[in-house]
Amino acid sequence: MIEARPRLVVGVDFGTLSGRAVVVRVEDGAELGSATHDYEYGVLESHLPDGTRLGPDWALQVPADYISVLRHAVPAALDAAGADPRQVVGIGTDFTACTMVPTTADGTPLNEVPAHAGDPHAYVKLWKHHAAQPQADRINALAAKRGESWLPRYGGLISSEWEFAKALQVLEESPAVYTAMEHWVEAADWIVWQLCGTYLRNACSAGYKGILQDGTYPTRDFLAELNPGFADFVADKIDRPVGSLGAPAGRLTRQAAEWTGLPAGIVVAVGNVDAHVTAPAAQSTAPGQMLAIMGTSTCHIMNGQILREVPGMCGVVEGGVTPGLWGYEAGQSGVGDIFNWFVSTQVPPAYVAEADQRGISIHEHLSDKAAAQAVGAHGLIALDWHSGNRSVLVDHELSGLVLGLTLATSPEDVYRALIEATAFGTRTIVEAFVDSGIPVDEFVVAGGLLKNPLLMQIYADVLGMPLSTIRSTQGPALGAAIHAAVAVGAYDDIHSASAAMGGVDRAVYQPVEDNVRAYDALYAEYRALHDHFGRGANDVMRRLRSIRRQALQGAAR
Repeated sequence: MIEARPRLVVGVDFGTLSGRAVVVRVEDGAELGSATHDYEYGVLESHLPDGTRLGPDWALQVPADYISVLRHAVPAALDAAGADPRQVVGIGTDFTACTMVPTTADGTPLNEVPAHAGDPHAYVKLWKHHAAQPQADRINALAAKRGESWLPRYGGLISSEWEFAKALQVLEESPAVYTAMEHWVEAADWIVWQLCGTYLRNACSAGYKGILQDGTYPTRDFLAELNPGFADFVADKIDRPVGSLGAPAGRLTRQAAEWTGLPAGIVVAVGNVDAHVTAPAAQSTAPGQMLAIMGTSTCHIMNGQILREVPGMCGVVEGGVTPGLWGYEAGQSGVGDIFNWFVSTQVPPAYVAEADQRGISIHEHLSDKAAAQAVGAHGLIALDWHSGNRSVLVDHELSGLVLGLTLATSPEDVYRALIEATAFGTRTIVEAFVDSGIPVDEFVVAGGLLKNPLLMQIYADVLGMPLSTIRSTQGPALGAAIHAAVAVGAYDDIHSASAAMGGVDRAVYQPVEDNVRAYDALYAEYRALHDHFGRGANDVMRRLRSIRRQALQGAAR
């Protein structure tokens, strides 16, 4: 008797600097092989490939990088798995968000159209493009003045990272690109379009980033009041059918089959966002389970059975994480980015040499030194706003701060204070949910930062609750594969697929009672600074941003 070969699915995770693919067995979620492909262009923050200068707070990408991931990472993952492509029955994808692609009617990115190739607005606006903050401010002010019903669904403020603010910036700074732009497409949906030839919106991106609530977008008269030329933005640029998470979007085209080495005609799942797609991989789809996907930034995802309006949350969307439940999102704009900034720019060469001598990374070296300290021994408190604040203040004009520096302060002191600041930011988010009637019963961590035991213990102590950890090192890619398994009909729903294919280790890090008490005192100081600089008592951070912009614009002239 010949044993039937197992069915396989492929998950592809498109990150900030690279894309990764994983081949997964449908039966039990076993990850059989994976591969990563680095983007050629990466993140464009200072200039375009042709040398065109970019202004402050810009972050762009080249969409050809995404196709390269399909061409390289997927075939390499199949090879690593030793898999016969004919065993693959479906493919799922996820993307950073809100990452926007301006396209022609057939999906061609505008940066590939010669007439617009030198215009920065023709390129992908990456999630951390924050140059649309003035437009976001106007959207928020007008929505508050008009009492728009959708605004409380986003904690009272929408972000400069999202679709409407970024599109309004295109209109006002590059009318030619805006006019040529037939579609303003979430990258999560653009890559699915390239795979199966069908352009539809995924419920996650549309709800959290596209202000789609109760089946409707912001009204035409609201948009016209922002800018008359923006009145038809919804109808002309973004309104498309919306697909449920875990549903099929279409079938793999012959061209996409050539790129990936997969069989033409297999199921392509509806697109998804990297944070939200991770929930089933971490078996964190039940109400009360908050999942923190911790990397360059952190997204906090959880399901709830009831609708509540949480101040400063990124959004609450029906079916935004799994169909049938209210999905909540919050986040921190900078976490791993902050630590990388510090080690790249603030650590003396002697520390780097010591790390090299020990054969470990500078992060590990600083963590080891910082772990020897008692809580509060460094005498510092920091604000984790080096990339602005996503939740709960939703203000990307804010900036980082370290208070308490002396001539005796060491690099490990500051490094630990920055870790603590990100933990305090997470506690602020958790408390906002609890205070709004959304219980947080379990805190689950995914992402690269869970590899740092000092960071994990600090988070457990600051939160005063145990931390569970995802088993997979490829959480988003595995989550995308799980959604593909649902899309092909292997499981009835995402919850059952998660139970079979996901994995989590419960309560791995336990809070230390003495540390919890010590951090309560430091957290009180953090909140005092948080409210002083973040809630209008002192707008010095915004003023400094304005001075910086004026200086940079003057230098550019």
